Amino acid sequence: MRLNRFIIALLFAFPVLVNAQTSGNPVFPGWYADPEAVIFGKTYWIYPTYSAKYREQVFMDAFSSKDFITWTKHPRIIDTAAVKWAKKAMWAPSITQKDGKYYLFFGANDIQSDQEVGGIGVAVADKPEGPYKDHLGKPLVDKFYNKAQPIDQFVFKDKDGQYYLIYGGWSHCNIAKLNSDFSGFVPFADGTTFKEITPEGYTEGPFMFIRNGKYYFMWSEGGWTGPDYFVAYAVADSPMGPFKRVGRILKQDPAIATGAGHHSIMHDAKKDLWYIVYHRRPLGETDGNHRVTCIDLMTFDKDGMINPVKISKEGVKKNKL
Repeated sequence: MRLNRFIIALLFAFPVLVNAQTSGNPVFPGWYADPEAVIFGKTYWIYPTYSAKYREQVFMDAFSSKDFITWTKHPRIIDTAAVKWAKKAMWAPSITQKDGKYYLFFGANDIQSDQEVGGIGVAVADKPEGPYKDHLGKPLVDKFYNKAQPIDQFVFKDKDGQYYLIYGGWSHCNIAKLNSDFSGFVPFADGTTFKEITPEGYTEGPFMFIRNGKYYFMWSEGGWTGPDYFVAYAVADSPMGPFKRVGRILKQDPAIATGAGHHSIMHDAKKDLWYIVYHRRPLGETDGNHRVTCIDLMTFDKDGMINPVKISKEGVKKNKL
């Protein structure tokens, strides 16, 4: 009898042991959205938007982990006290490392016209956890070019070492060549600075990566406050495109969560594991700002197309770099 009870107890305990080896979703507590995930050295980092009312979005936190299981919160890596022109709506951080410095690109103020102060800014720090200080003392992009709202910035490093800023809301997406110190832009050969690369269905949240020589361009579709929020993608031979929409690969699951979107990608090159980090809304939640950060595995088919991602409660397996 005691043996049977022991076996039953072990069976009940086993799922707990399994869960202890996965990240779980959300990966850390709190209302966080628009996560930018990146690997620095042997550490995973996630830089999200603090999801709240616009006037409460005056700072950003970061999170780090060695294994996806245990996360360390780095509070207020930047706030509006360090960026004098930013007053509210600090959104969608994107980070890159260059010449021993860490550059954090962010949106602020949610400007609705060229007459308002705000747009895309840059901050700099000596460590990934900051603290970050304003790099320019003014926005890097402060106007609507090609009708793209200056939000949802992503910094992309091409294989030749050139850095690009890819950004845009209001269903328009631009790409521009950053100069060497991220203080401005280098015009393209035809003299233009901002080129529109908007694919069909694009709403916001661009992201780009290279795999097997191909450029994968990803974005979010639909409305961020509703359940119908998706991630779609296209593939091209250049960061300039042209990008022809392939289809959606991330969407809600009515049994798990709604509003899955605004993502980023991490790649463990040694094990060739690809991870999609995104936000979603808990079931039954009606507050548009209640978004949480999650992570799931992303895979490809034999032709290099991205397989539809299955969003989960378990997350991903423990993985040390």
